[in-house]
Amino acid sequence: MRFRHPDGSTVHLAYCTNVHPAETLDGVLAQLRDHCEPVRRRLGRDRLGIGLWLARDAAHTLVTDPSALRRLRTELDRRGLEVVTLNGFPYQGFGAEEVKYRVYQPDWAEPERLEHTTALARVLAGLLPDDVTEGSVSTLPLAWRTAYDDGRAAKARAALRTLAERLDALEELTGRSIRLGLEPEPGCVVETTRDALAPLTAIGHDRIGVCVDTCHLATSFEDPHTAVDALVDAGVPVVKSQLSAALHAEHPHLPEVRAALAAFDEPRFLHQTRTATAAGLRGTDDLGEALAGDALPDASPWRAHFHVPLHAAPAAPLTSTLPVLKAALTRLVGGPHPLTRHLEVETYTWQALPVELRPRGRAQLADGITAELALARDLLTDLGLKELP
Repeated sequence: MRFRHPDGSTVHLAYCTNVHPAETLDGVLAQLRDHCEPVRRRLGRDRLGIGLWLARDAAHTLVTDPSALRRLRTELDRRGLEVVTLNGFPYQGFGAEEVKYRVYQPDWAEPERLEHTTALARVLAGLLPDDVTEGSVSTLPLAWRTAYDDGRAAKARAALRTLAERLDALEELTGRSIRLGLEPEPGCVVETTRDALAPLTAIGHDRIGVCVDTCHLATSFEDPHTAVDALVDAGVPVVKSQLSAALHAEHPHLPEVRAALAAFDEPRFLHQTRTATAAGLRGTDDLGEALAGDALPDASPWRAHFHVPLHAAPAAPLTSTLPVLKAALTRLVGGPHPLTRHLEVETYTWQALPVELRPRGRAQLADGITAELALARDLLTDLGLKELP
């Protein structure tokens, strides 16, 4: 979906396809048919933006076989879909029964991450609509924090500088400008937007910036305006923003609140949990760890990294951090000029929700994704953006 900002520029809204597991090109093509086009039809749109997640095998096929890339581009056009952004965070296996820490491998100290991201950039340059010259790719924030020493940090910086050089060359060759956004996430080397400032200013290239994920922002109890202002002041570009909401528990010391949280403690994804204390942010790597004994102080609210549907907050006594999303969106696109032009709804946890909240079949999932996009559309139009045909 496209929107005209009051300054005349175009802002793109998509939804991320990492909610639909697929490791191969055939799987991606099936996603377009079974999920993406039905969402577009429900929204009554002639064109829908999708943020493609391309696993290693699919990306390799597309970058090495020109006919495969043409096939994907043709299918996108035929189904009324367009791509301006890719989710390059998960490398493979995101639909596995247990993802957890695996999603952070390979990290930016490993050569496989550079080669995969280079492939994604080349693929995206070939998928951009004819009237669009700028694309974005989001990626993991360097690495998970453990086993990351000075040597690995140096390798990661070198890899990102190499990528920036390759993106420069790609624009010279294709006329398409592709940028990369590190996505701060709790537990990683770059956990907050402020953590991103030092490594990105050290790299010093405007093709490498930040992807602001509003669930991660909220989980770390970052104030959206303060966080975005710090990026702007440091000259770090906001390459894209993922619109998502975290799980919020106002009174985690109460037994009924802990019981409600326990329903979201599931085995597939990591749900980092944080609380703000007078001594600073405290946290655990997973929700189950927070619920076990006194691993996390419970005198103040908890937030868990669980992407809950934007339009459907959990039942009391829990809620979501949708207000943080709204505040971030206001700062990012509500001013005289948008700070980013790529927005992506990213609720990949539909099938990880408590059983009674999970969609039953494709139709219910499509209904849920449609409702999320409709909410995001309304937030944008409330900020003065105009939806385009």
